[in-house]
Parts: sequence; structure tokens; C-alpha cells
Amino acid sequence: MTSADTAHGATARLAERLLGMRANREVIPPDPNHSVRWHQHSYPSPVARWNYHPEYEIHLIRKGMGKFIVGDHIGTFEAGHVSLVGSGLPHDWVSDLEPGEMLENRDAVIQFDGKWVEQASALVPELAEVKPLLEQSARGIEFLGQSALAAAQAIEAMGSTTGLARLQHLFELFGILAGAPDGERRYLAEEWFRPQLDSQAAAVVDLVLEYVFSNHSGSVRMSEAAALVGMPEPTFSKYFKRATGQNFSDLVRKLRLAHARRLLERTDKPVSEICYEVGFSNLSNFNRHFLNDAGETPRNYRQRVQG
Repeated sequence: MTSADTAHGATARLAERLLGMRANREVIPPDPNHSVRWHQHSYPSPVARWNYHPEYEIHLIRKGMGKFIVGDHIGTFEAGHVSLVGSGLPHDWVSDLEPGEMLENRDAVIQFDGKWVEQASALVPELAEVKPLLEQSARGIEFLGQSALAAAQAIEAMGSTTGLARLQHLFELFGILAGAPDGERRYLAEEWFRPQLDSQAAAVVDLVLEYVFSNHSGSVRMSEAAALVGMPEPTFSKYFKRATGQNFSDLVRKLRLAHARRLLERTDKPVSEICYEVGFSNLSNFNRHFLNDAGETPRNYRQRVQG
């Protein structure tokens, strides 16, 4: 397939999204039988895309691995990944798939209205312990270690119960997340992250992320991304920065460095080989960016995480 064919297909998908969706602001349907909504979905799925919504979201990845974006943070995930996403914070989890592959029920998701917690706290004062957690979730929080394991069990338990039993597991989950020690929390987006989102911006960014996540190890050009959405490069550059809070080149760099960290953690490939595999053109440039991002060299990073 030529780049022209790719651009034409992407433009058609963008037009379809703009006409067929009000926005990538996900509309969360209320559950009249439960205080919060618990659901699961597969990947790929129409709901698995770059989106945002006013509800808070607790997210468990059950299977597979890939890349995720929360606000202006890009990282990698694998089965057992647990995160809390604050109100209005855009997010997406993109699995690494073989052609035609689908991951059944990849995600277990809990979504709830912050007003519900406030109103419930008036009757159940103990719920006030959740308020600092929700405030911190404005940046997105990834939970690690034993906190993530315990949270995953509580999330799964909610899905297999109803009524008071489900509520019991929800309060257990709140307690686990609120009580997670600092060493088992990773804050994601920068504190200053403030995207300017609307329906068109959400559709444009979703399509651009699809292009970047699919090609980040090879050639990724802003000119191609701009062509995908039918914009001149200068217009696209400003538009993308306004919608996502970061430059296009910064997003590509973060994605490549996240991929590099995974390879350093999980393989014995030489640093020079990893440099080119993740899309950098020379080793000194890779080392410099990795040091600026991680605060240590790739070699030192590998020695620390592999022990």
C-alpha cells in the first residue's frame, strides 16, 4: 500500500469519525442497579480509543502488552496493569497485536461520578479518605507491586458479584488505592497538563495516534501525520500541541523511549541494537535523549532494573 493510499484511507476514517461521533468524549451510560459502573471489553473495540469523560476510571489490563497514553505521559503496559484516570483526563491503551488478532475481554473497567463520592461521603464519612486520591488522579496514577495485585483482585471480584457484595469489594478497592504507599504509585501526566479538547480535536488526535503507534519504530514524519488529517504542517503542529499539551516530535520521542525501556528490561540486546530498533538514527542521540528522560544512561538503567 502506498503512502497516498494510507493517507486517503485515514482521511476517510477521520471524516467518518467526525460525522458519526459527537466526540471522543466517551458517554458513560448510568447503571440504575449499581453505584458505579463495572464493565469489560475486548481489544480492538469501538470504546478502546483516545477518549476522555467526566467520570473517574479505574482500569485493569488483563492480557497482552502494548503502549498507553494518559495525558502527556506515554508508557508501556502488560497484563496486571492497574491505573486510576481522573475526570476529563484523555487516555488510551494500545495493544501489540498480530494481524487479525483480538484480545477477548482485555479490559475490566470501573467508572464513577465524583459527585457520587461527595454525596456518599456526607452519609458515610469514611469515604472522605478517597478525596485526596481523586485529587491526585488528575495526573493519572499507575499502581505497582502488591497494591496493583490486590487492586486487580478486587476489580475482578466486583465483576462477579452484585448488590452489597459488589459494594463491599468497591470499598475494599478504594481502601487499597487510597492506602497504596508512595513506592507503589507512579504519577503519569505532568501537573501543568491542560489539553484543549473538542470533538474534532479528539478525532484528529485519535487518528494521529493510530499512525504513530503503528509506525514509531520506523519512519514517522509530521508531514505524513498532517496529510492524514488534511492540514498544512504549521497548522497541524499548533493544533496538535493545543489538543494534547505536547509537540508531535515529543510524543514520538516518548513512545520510542518507552519502547526502549521495555527492551532494556526484558532482553539482552545490545544498547546499539535497541537504539535503531526503536527508531533512533544514531546512538549518541539515543543516549542523550534517554539520559534526559530517565536520568541515567541506558546501560545503567538495564543494570538497575535487571539487578
